[in-house]
Amino acid sequence: MITVHINARADCPVPRELVRRAVLEVLHREGVEVGDLSVTFVGDGEISEMHARYLDSHTPTDVLSFRLHGEGEDPLGDVYVGHAQARRQADEAGVEVDAELARLAVHGALHVLGYDHPEGEGPERTASEMYARQEGALAAAVEGMAAASVGAVTR
Repeated sequence: MITVHINARADCPVPRELVRRAVLEVLHREGVEVGDLSVTFVGDGEISEMHARYLDSHTPTDVLSFRLHGEGEDPLGDVYVGHAQARRQADEAGVEVDAELARLAVHGALHVLGYDHPEGEGPERTASEMYARQEGALAAAVEGMAAASVGAVTR
């Protein structure tokens, strides 16, 4: 059984069902059958503090991931998404905020599973295996949400 915990403050509106579906989608695609992952959405202050504490960088970031399981153990991890940073990135990229929030949750889940990507925002990053897995899982989750809403309307 896979458990996905989604946590957010009242001032951080989150598309919980989309995030849950997207994280479950990537975990299933990666062959995970048993695991526990928490995804927590935080503001700039908290994500900046964590970024400074764990990566010695004093700016807000979009996502931080903590792998809490050992080699050969079922996946266990915490993902922290910078809600305000995600909103800024969505605006800059011209994408829906809900999709960006789910994308970052999936991105963090992949880091928990051990994936990494090239630094920076260049073509090497978007051509990486991690990026392809991330975007594939997100697309499937968005399609699943759309199909579920159509099914709910036609019933």
